Amino acid sequence: MLLGPIMLDLAGTVLQDDEKELLLHPYVGGVIYFGRNYESPSQIKALSDSIRALRPELLIAVDQEGGRVQRFTQGFTRLPAVQKFLPLYRKNADACLSMVKNTGWLMASELLAVGVDFSFAPVLDVDDNKCTIVADRSFSPKPHEVTALAGAWMEGMHEAGMATTGKHFPGHGSVTVDSHLVQPVDEREFADIAEHDLIPFVELLPALDAVMPAHIVFPRVDKNNTVGFSPYWLQTILREEFGFSGVIFSDDLSMKGAHSVGGYVSRAQHALAAGCDMVLVCNNRKGALELLSSDNFAMAEQKLQGLSSKLSTMSAKHLSNVQILPMDVLQQSSRWQLSQQIIQVLT
Repeated sequence: MLLGPIMLDLAGTVLQDDEKELLLHPYVGGVIYFGRNYESPSQIKALSDSIRALRPELLIAVDQEGGRVQRFTQGFTRLPAVQKFLPLYRKNADACLSMVKNTGWLMASELLAVGVDFSFAPVLDVDDNKCTIVADRSFSPKPHEVTALAGAWMEGMHEAGMATTGKHFPGHGSVTVDSHLVQPVDEREFADIAEHDLIPFVELLPALDAVMPAHIVFPRVDKNNTVGFSPYWLQTILREEFGFSGVIFSDDLSMKGAHSVGGYVSRAQHALAAGCDMVLVCNNRKGALELLSSDNFAMAEQKLQGLSSKLSTMSAKHLSNVQILPMDVLQQSSRWQLSQQIIQVLT
């Protein structure tokens, strides 16, 4: 089957019968894991295998950044919040960048070992505890430091065989509120955004496989739409001006920052029309079912084929020259052992 434009979540640690039916819908293209889906490496590998047995092509993703945002814990390396690297970077940049690259490799290798295609990482927001939802998820409050540190993290991900996703375009670090809970508004001019928040995105776009836009309204750039619903942000700026040709994922359409255009069908339609290739519908099964059962949500076969081809670049299978090791073999490797020493330094 082709990959559809919708990524959904699951209720628990095993695939339920009704979920099997849901994942067979032609507009479903992926699954995102949360902490409730995880018990152990062997359990999550079994869950991934059951999804692959149903539809081998489905993308499987998770948020595994480290610090506050790490869905898989017991049996996985507990990764530090990425801003922990910053003091080391300012003392010895070259040594720190090597450590960051190795940690990006570690995160990616452990996920690949249990059947996950990619983590939605890295965070490219520029922040120093101004934004409650970003804070130490950001590498630095300085744009060029974010570029250097996140770039090294991405090198490690690619070396392991994992695609990268930069978030939250064009930057979530300059608003104080959480877009999960309210609709953030950033009143700055485009020039001010370009001279600060946008720098890591622009400099790292050649190495990014995907981008996730923020649910933020920048009224001096596009007064009517959040970035994820804005053709101007996603097509005129990101695609045309910056030349980005990779995948664009919406952020979760269940977030308050996405409520401005109505229900789930309208949100998905707006996101896809704006330029998103895949939309996330998380933690609201009713909303997902509403979307999948709607007669108003339709996609031509030719467009679906093109979309599927683009989305498949996020699959671990896409990087066929990379060997993916099972978790027990990975944890016996010298690279994994070295990574544990690095993590101990940071924690």
